[in-house]
Amino acid sequence: MRKLEKAIRAAGPVIDPAFAKNLYAPLLASAPRGGEILRDIAYGDDERHRLDVYLPLGTKAPAPVVIFLHGGGFIRGDKADREAVGHFFSRHGVLAVLPNYRLGPRHRWPAGAQDVSSVLAWTRAHVAAHGGNPDHIVLAGESAGAAHVAAATLVRRFQPAEGLKIAGAFLASGVYNAELELLARTQLNIATPDPRNEAYFGTDFAAYRAMSTVALVDAAPFPLAISYAELDPVQMQAQAGELFATLVTRHGFQPQISVVRNHNHLTQVYAINSGDDALAGPMLAFVRAPRG
Repeated sequence: MRKLEKAIRAAGPVIDPAFAKNLYAPLLASAPRGGEILRDIAYGDDERHRLDVYLPLGTKAPAPVVIFLHGGGFIRGDKADREAVGHFFSRHGVLAVLPNYRLGPRHRWPAGAQDVSSVLAWTRAHVAAHGGNPDHIVLAGESAGAAHVAAATLVRRFQPAEGLKIAGAFLASGVYNAELELLARTQLNIATPDPRNEAYFGTDFAAYRAMSTVALVDAAPFPLAISYAELDPVQMQAQAGELFATLVTRHGFQPQISVVRNHNHLTQVYAINSGDDALAGPMLAFVRAPRG
């Protein structure tokens, strides 16, 4: 692992999918696998409304459930890219649901949050038949996936009609303030035009505050964990801190907050199921924690 850590530190705070994938490919090729996978189940009408279910191993009681949303800068990504995440949870006795969701620029805000709510409704209705506990569902996501989970859970109008009713949410290196990324592009080294945010939030920049989750929070407190990578781009670190502070000082939350050491934005996720549990360990502990 020291060799990998040196390579990650040498690369610095980059978002480089090819680098992260190639770095962990040899370890993941021989990594342990989980149980049976139910693939490409429809949870809505769009072609992207498909999910995979990783059935849990080694548990007799109804298993805790995690819904994990991939990242991709709002414009790319696929559940297949995170198969290692599904295997990791499955072999630790957790039923994992990995969905795709609609992408920009074809689908813009709040499509991602709406899709999270649809996946949650599907999961609550169907996991019992597959050995999962519908009363213990944790929503988790990384990067854009974390942004969508945050919006879907922290903003009441995006929650399912019957209410949120989740065991918690885990947000890894997400985007929670689109307005900040717009107004501080120079300081944060964000391109103009911005290929990520403009594809999803559009080019009516006056509306960005009204699409920034940190400014829209109105949900009742629930168990929440916020994390970011030690070598995340500075905007991810700033937004994790801002969201944490806002939730604590204005909305009555007491979220966990943590730093994933020795990793950048993507390596922390590609490391899952490789034997490096820097992110996977805290996430698994949060997912499996009993809820009163």
